[in-house]
Amino acid sequence: MMLEQDTGLSLAIAQIVQRLKGSSLHSQLERQARGSLHKPEIKLESLKEDIKDFLKTSGWEKRLQNAVYSELNVFPSPCHPAAPPEHMKEPLVYMRKAQGSWEKRILKSLNSMCTELSIPLARKRPIGEQKELFNKWNEMGTDEPDLSLFRPVYAPKDFLEVLMNLRNPNYENGDQPSFRNHLGLIQVPLKVKDIPELKDYFSELGLNTGQLGIDDSTQVPPELFENEHVRVGQTVLTEQDSAAAQQYVRQGCPTALRAELWALILNISNQPEVLLCFSRDTSVLEHFSYNSATPPKSYIRGKLGMEEYAVFYPPNGVIPFHGFSMYVAPLCFLYHEPSKLYQIFREMYVRFFFRLHSISSHPSGIVSLCLLFETLLQTHLPQLFYHLREIGAQPLRISFKWMVRAFSGYLATDQLLLLWDRILGYNSLEILAVLAAAVFAFRAVNLMEVTSLAAAEAVLADLSTLKVMPLLQIFLFATVT
Repeated sequence: MMLEQDTGLSLAIAQIVQRLKGSSLHSQLERQARGSLHKPEIKLESLKEDIKDFLKTSGWEKRLQNAVYSELNVFPSPCHPAAPPEHMKEPLVYMRKAQGSWEKRILKSLNSMCTELSIPLARKRPIGEQKELFNKWNEMGTDEPDLSLFRPVYAPKDFLEVLMNLRNPNYENGDQPSFRNHLGLIQVPLKVKDIPELKDYFSELGLNTGQLGIDDSTQVPPELFENEHVRVGQTVLTEQDSAAAQQYVRQGCPTALRAELWALILNISNQPEVLLCFSRDTSVLEHFSYNSATPPKSYIRGKLGMEEYAVFYPPNGVIPFHGFSMYVAPLCFLYHEPSKLYQIFREMYVRFFFRLHSISSHPSGIVSLCLLFETLLQTHLPQLFYHLREIGAQPLRISFKWMVRAFSGYLATDQLLLLWDRILGYNSLEILAVLAAAVFAFRAVNLMEVTSLAAAEAVLADLSTLKVMPLLQIFLFATVT
């Protein structure tokens, strides 16, 4: 067992070293180390230790720590050396097959739309268009061409239909005893947390812990907690420690510190980058090494099937769906500088949001979130669950769109940002499923009276007045288990 752990650790270290070797941080560290050789405090007889001390006191060691921590947060644990590379993307074969079929369907839809409208998928912009675009770079999106003829490639409800048809061939009829009783729309046996496990996992959300977003904590007066929390947050920022920042935001971010704290957790540099459109940013392709999805390929005309003439299209490998822009909209309230805004969005996408529209068995993947939501409702609100199921208003049909968009566009912005604080703090999307179940619990009395899906949707049509943190706390910590 110890030998396996040591091997796993060695693999993880080797992988991180390899990834960091190609980064700008590596070249900056080398440059700093070389530059330090001219300093009088660097002695030849203790060269290695002196350079280490210099990197520590000048803040470079901390930057390296943050980069390593970021890699640990983003990349999955290395597989066994003999495991095929696709296991890194998704260990379950039937999930990989389902994702592949879904991708073919999306591409077919995209290609048929292009054929209908006689618009090529990829072409080089004429020089005049290039110049015009360059001049309006920071105002892009304000002067859109007429897009009325374009339809979304797919909408969340299309994706839900695919997930409902997922089956594990090894459990064709739900033979697993614990799964036979699941009456929801998701019919694959994945392990999801129950309430005791969620309580333990989200322990910092407990009723006796100070929280931003709670107006009347019984233990600590809100203003006292808030003042102290702001002071601690400022210290965390001064220290520039990503791990400390991630732990800190589990209790919520003060509004004035949120932009900087999120940037620290996501390890975003302050260097302004060359700003690319998301669809053309090929650095996004890296996340396909741990995403169950595969970027779509296009071939140069006349060279179909010849790999040396293949290009990814779109260049970032991501085909957006209806509502995709809601992943970036809330960030516009936090960042005014386009470069910083873009870097934060890209990092949020490759860490979290891609999981909401890819078929996988990951605990933060949309399939697991749907199953977690349904299991929580069926276990803790069985009467409500059965009532809605009987009238043809399966709860997931209503909550799915909330989860796919990480509640963006449904909650008030201040509440959404408090929710996203916790996504970053726990490095997990599971809180989305918990909140979705909590919303149903909060509106349970009204929902017990409805007699159709349309009526149930009407009860849950407006979430803009909801307070996220009290809902989560009551559902997790005041639920009898």
